[in-house]
Amino acid sequence: MEGRRRRVVESVAPLRRAPSHEAPLETEALFGESATIYEENEGWAWAQLQRDSYVGYLPANALGPEVVATHRVAATRSFLYPKPSIKAPPISALPMGALVKVASTAGEFSAIADGGFLYTRHLAGRDEFENDFVAVAERFLEAPYLWGGRTSQGMDCSALVQCALAAAGRPAPRDSDLQEAALGASIAFDETLAGLRRGDLVFWKGHVAIMRDDKLAIHANGWHMKVAAEPLRTACERIAQMDGAAIRSIRRL
Repeated sequence: MEGRRRRVVESVAPLRRAPSHEAPLETEALFGESATIYEENEGWAWAQLQRDSYVGYLPANALGPEVVATHRVAATRSFLYPKPSIKAPPISALPMGALVKVASTAGEFSAIADGGFLYTRHLAGRDEFENDFVAVAERFLEAPYLWGGRTSQGMDCSALVQCALAAAGRPAPRDSDLQEAALGASIAFDETLAGLRRGDLVFWKGHVAIMRDDKLAIHANGWHMKVAAEPLRTACERIAQMDGAAIRSIRRL
């Protein structure tokens, strides 16, 4: 079936497993992201996201006509104002990775085509990227854990990896098993876990962490219920005790 291209016009739109607000959250679509819509029924759209090909149900009222974006939100979250003033009550807040079309820039604010004003220094051009994806991941420390979440208001382990890499100009799959298959090259390791580097990705079954240096890992996890930094060995011992899972692979980008 040939679908119709639409764009997310809400700050964040939930992509659910079934057409119901009670259905499990699969992932989130961010403002400005494109989706192909195959069917609409009773307020829900069966959609496939362009970013990572995820398929599920989006609220139909979160979709609008496509617009060619010029910029992306580079801050973890940026308020959208009704006028170019930090004292104006915000309309909404856009997450990192949201895509916008800048209509004009004056002073410290940029007007976007959808209406409203964003702080210009919170924006980056579509072809402007971060040098260190780990530094991007560090900005999300203390963000709450949310299964299926992709923003600073809540994210899961694979979303942290996907978001940080996207800010550095490197696309990544949405789920940890697909990331393990697609990203970097596998490196040898033993029980000492020696020789790891900043940016190495550590994979367990259903989980992924980013090495902050040779000993500390950053990961969104359900134990801390947030994005946390901790010694990799501590995480390994806890995961082995709770789930009986050992590290499956370590991949270097």
